[in-house]
Amino acid sequence: MKPAPFEHHAPLTVEQAVAVLTEVGHDGKVLAGGQSLIPILNMRLASPAHLVDINRVAELDTVEVTPEAVRVGALVRHAGLERSESAYAALPLLRQALVNVAHPAIRNRGTTVGSIAHADAAGEMPAILALTDGVVEVAGPAGSREIAWSDFFLGALETSLAAEELAVAVRFGRFPAGTGTAFTEAARRHGDYAMAGVGVAVTVSDGVVSGARASFVSVTDVPSVLDLGPALGGVEPGSGAWVAALDDAAEAVRDHVEPEGDIHAGADYRRMLVTELTRRVLPQAADRATTAGASDD
Repeated sequence: MKPAPFEHHAPLTVEQAVAVLTEVGHDGKVLAGGQSLIPILNMRLASPAHLVDINRVAELDTVEVTPEAVRVGALVRHAGLERSESAYAALPLLRQALVNVAHPAIRNRGTTVGSIAHADAAGEMPAILALTDGVVEVAGPAGSREIAWSDFFLGALETSLAAEELAVAVRFGRFPAGTGTAFTEAARRHGDYAMAGVGVAVTVSDGVVSGARASFVSVTDVPSVLDLGPALGGVEPGSGAWVAALDDAAEAVRDHVEPEGDIHAGADYRRMLVTELTRRVLPQAADRATTAGASDD
């Protein structure tokens, strides 16, 4: 199938893009990478009368690293962020997650901000925005505003972004010194949507865990963060108490997630799977935290 007829707009500035979106309202869709949008249009699951193509808008294709965050513009492709050495040095979790996003051809075109704005519970990057306590930067007719991740995601494929607003960037927050991260997911084939996935961040101070948190893919309606500090806090990774602490953390994950079953996997299987994946990645993150802590000394 092919898309229903639409009018194509190619603004050159953010202001022009916002002006078009303000004029067309809910009858418009923003095109950046198009890896989610184009299939939806082709299958006529959506039939907007206006397509606002922002690929010619200047200054939206940069990655900026500050002491507090990694800022990613709306036209930065997954592959570009994945290859960014400065982003990797500041926040290794980004690359750890991005290598799991679909296939290389899709990562070469798809954008990280677009993936987040799409708000698919099976997407990796919404979960990473949550885990890093990130922010979405928005431009609209009333000016600019910032939306915390916890206020951005409202439901499946639903965000608090207004029809006349444009997501121009996201900021992934950086973790404190001595933090290690890890990400993993399970899919029937590499590149398929994950049946379950998890990202974790573990902070180790003075040899014991001082903070731990996790976020999930495909097992919650909207991105969420689970504090694993009550299970792991004060425990030395690799010690005799570590295995029991991991069991407690896994049980907390089991209670937290609310997966739904579909043709790919049942709800009970997804719950079991994400619990086991969490048990596997926490030691990886803890090892990296210990290494990071040693290098900071």
